[in-house]
Amino acid sequence: MPAKVVNGNAGRVTATEAAHRAIAALRAAHGSPVMFVQSGGCCDGSDPMCFPGGEFALGESDMLLGVLDGCTFHIDADLYEALGRPRLVLDVEEGTPGGFSLAAADGLHFVTRARQARHKAS
Repeated sequence: MPAKVVNGNAGRVTATEAAHRAIAALRAAHGSPVMFVQSGGCCDGSDPMCFPGGEFALGESDMLLGVLDGCTFHIDADLYEALGRPRLVLDVEEGTPGGFSLAAADGLHFVTRARQARHKAS
C-alpha cells in the first residue's frame, strides 16, 4: 500500500554526499531502488531501517517524507508530529547497522540526523 503524504511534508529529507554514494552502491548491487523507513528512535544519529524497494509493508500511519535518488524515505506520522516535524538528513557512519537495516556498503551504515526540529511545549 502506498504511504500517504501528510500535510504536504514530502521533501523534508536530504542526504549527504556520502549517503548519495552509498545509495548508488546499493542500487547497483540490488539492481533496483531501496526504501528507508524511520520508525521508533528518530533521535539525532538513529538508524533508519533500509530494505530493497517494496520489501517492507508500510502501515496506515506511515507517510512519505521524501525521495532520495529514486529511493523513498518514510516515517511514522505520529512520530513525525511528536518530534516537531523535523527535517532529516540521511548520512552514513562506520560499522554495521542494527536491526533489519541493509549495510550501506564499504563498512558503513545509514543514520538519520534531525535538523531544524521545533519542540512542542509541555
